Amino acid sequence: MVKTDSKTSQWHAFLDLTLASTLRGVVLKSCAHQGPLYVQKPFYPEGKDLAHLYILHPPGGLVSGDTLNFSCHQEADAHLLLTTPGAGRVYRARQDKSLQSQNNLFHVGESASLEWLPQETILYPDANTKLMTQVDLAKNAHFIGWEVTCFGLPASDQTFTSGQVSQTFEIRQQGQIKFREKNLINKNSFHLLSQQAGFNQQSVNALMVAGPFINEPNKPQETNTLDRVINALQQDCEHLNQAQTHTMASVSLTGEFLLIRYLGDSSEQAKQLFLSCWQKIRPFLLNRDACIPRIWAT
Repeated sequence: MVKTDSKTSQWHAFLDLTLASTLRGVVLKSCAHQGPLYVQKPFYPEGKDLAHLYILHPPGGLVSGDTLNFSCHQEADAHLLLTTPGAGRVYRARQDKSLQSQNNLFHVGESASLEWLPQETILYPDANTKLMTQVDLAKNAHFIGWEVTCFGLPASDQTFTSGQVSQTFEIRQQGQIKFREKNLINKNSFHLLSQQAGFNQQSVNALMVAGPFINEPNKPQETNTLDRVINALQQDCEHLNQAQTHTMASVSLTGEFLLIRYLGDSSEQAKQLFLSCWQKIRPFLLNRDACIPRIWAT
């Protein structure tokens, strides 16, 4: 829905995708959309059994009253890599403080895999936004994904000292919550952005999640391989921490999921760290070498 009055114009857009594994490979079985939220036709740089899809939002950002709902359903054995061509933005809210929201819902079918690798999201001062990502994994399904969030525009001396952000990232496995993280920044919690126990005056908060990694006692070789992967990820984080005094990067295994965290002042630095981690995790978790989406090079 679009209103022509510039003071009240808003988009309520959605994109619903279904992907299926067929004899011809993974295909985009259905695609429904409303408003400026689209998908390019699938690319197959790794062969027909894994599709690369690029999500397009031509406006490039959310203004007051905008809602973007993106849902993706993968049927059994459908393997998918999803990314975006550029940064998303949540602009300063109008005086009425109408909510700006984006909801990402992913269902990953049995023995399927999803890689959700978007560019960063930039939150302008005075934004009033709710961001939610939910991943539902079926039996033997796998997920690698990240979210890079930039608070304010520090290069322009516009720090995020007013506005409201509610951000949720949740992973369910066969209906059970395996991981859930929620950040709520508002007038009652702005102090967390500056406190050492919070964001420590850093403007970029990023999270990468991968898994599940199943610990099978009768397969000690896989356990040893996972340990080597974790050690390599820790080395990436430690190298970054030593090179950048105010940057904090870490890796941990929480249940069956690897968590890589970044807190610093550079979205590009966060993405480079996650790219390096992805290149190490992907061969072990998905049995595939890393294949960088070609749109990242444009």
